[in-house]
Amino acid sequence: MKMWSGRFREPLDPFFDYWQRSIRFDRRILMEEARASKAHALALESAGVLTADECSQICAALQELMKAHALRSADTAGYKDAEDIHHFVELKLVESLGDLGLKLHTGRSRNEQIATDLRLFVRDRGSILLAFLGAWAKQLVEQAKAAGDAVMPSYTHLQRAEPVLVAHWLLAYVEMLLRDASRLEDCSTRLNYCPLGSGAVAGATLALDRQITARALDFTAPTANSMDATSDRDFVLEFLQALTMIALHASRFAEEITLFATAEFGFVDLPEAFSTGSSAMPQKKNPDLTELVRAKVARINGAAQTVTMLLKGLPLAYNKDLQETQEPLFAATSQAQMMLTVLPGFTRALKFRTDRMRTACESGFLNAMAAATYLVHKGVPFRKAHERIGNAIRYCLDKGCELDRLTLEELKQFGPEFDSDFFAAITLEATLDCHDVLGGTARRQVREALAAAAERVDALVDAYGHVALDQEEASHAGA
Repeated sequence: MKMWSGRFREPLDPFFDYWQRSIRFDRRILMEEARASKAHALALESAGVLTADECSQICAALQELMKAHALRSADTAGYKDAEDIHHFVELKLVESLGDLGLKLHTGRSRNEQIATDLRLFVRDRGSILLAFLGAWAKQLVEQAKAAGDAVMPSYTHLQRAEPVLVAHWLLAYVEMLLRDASRLEDCSTRLNYCPLGSGAVAGATLALDRQITARALDFTAPTANSMDATSDRDFVLEFLQALTMIALHASRFAEEITLFATAEFGFVDLPEAFSTGSSAMPQKKNPDLTELVRAKVARINGAAQTVTMLLKGLPLAYNKDLQETQEPLFAATSQAQMMLTVLPGFTRALKFRTDRMRTACESGFLNAMAAATYLVHKGVPFRKAHERIGNAIRYCLDKGCELDRLTLEELKQFGPEFDSDFFAAITLEATLDCHDVLGGTARRQVREALAAAAERVDALVDAYGHVALDQEEASHAGA
């Protein structure tokens, strides 16, 4: 029997009945539905609708349901009979408790139930993703520590620009991940209000103590407006946008590793455990992991765009359109979690060819900025210093040498300020250390930045590292 069948006399068209059901995908939030239902039972007991014994029986049955259906298999008996996860839980309670199972729906609506379940889902998955972000950031920090004073070219416009420490490059991604973590935390803070007690649209028809359900589910407080609470999916969109940023940053990292692993760059040896070969060319070691990571942002951002379009123009309050936000949410969450599951191990296994990186820094005039800075310290205005070094580089290009191969006499034709100390000012180490400013690549600055980043990452790991990975989510994500 439908949860709403009393008013209807004609049966549903069979295909429409199948098409409009959400149990195919919302069975994924069984745990959240059961937890929220237990909280509602407590509120019903406080309101005198349930006795203490009835509340205890319902909570025990819900706990058993969570245990029995932890894997949420599509073949589980009862799923095919249910319209949605709310209906499934009610059917199972009636199967276990008889008419007592029907009393649980007193004073609530599926509109508030799904709003609550999705908040719990986003909050809990956000914590899991924060744990994975911490693990990946930790491996980036460890690689930065291992790199020491190793150098590499930095790039602008994908052209070699200036030398930087490998650690400095790695810490750039740590900063991105820490920002991503803060977005997830901000999203969790904003969504952490409990819709239970909002009813279908105007609020519950019973004098429920909404603080009971909020406390039971670790929400900050009840939501302030029933119409907003039952129709709000801002938190879904915000979460998907945060996942988009994570995937975007992962994609940028993957793109650089893909480039650096080419023979043309030769900066990275791809770990065999995370690479594949070619069925046609025996010599190939392909960067399939980084290529897949690079691609995931398209799917995750696609989910965010889908939800944006679903929410556009919806009148208050609940509309069935909101059911369509669930599948993109679940799919994007699975993709993000699987991506973040594999990245820490991959990052740990990376081998940097620091000799090749250093060689790349020793040609191509990557010390030109340091050379111009030398003239600035001699009192030459930067614009003139820039022009003089540019002229010197043109001279070197014609001669086929680097700046440090010019004689002092050759240098003086570009300005009388050049002296013998110029050569010490444009060594690789001096070129690094002239960027001695907070956030710069000077060796002293990077050592301090690495220590500070390690402390921030350790705080993230300490805060979320205890979050247990849901094995079903890892192995059957997207089911």
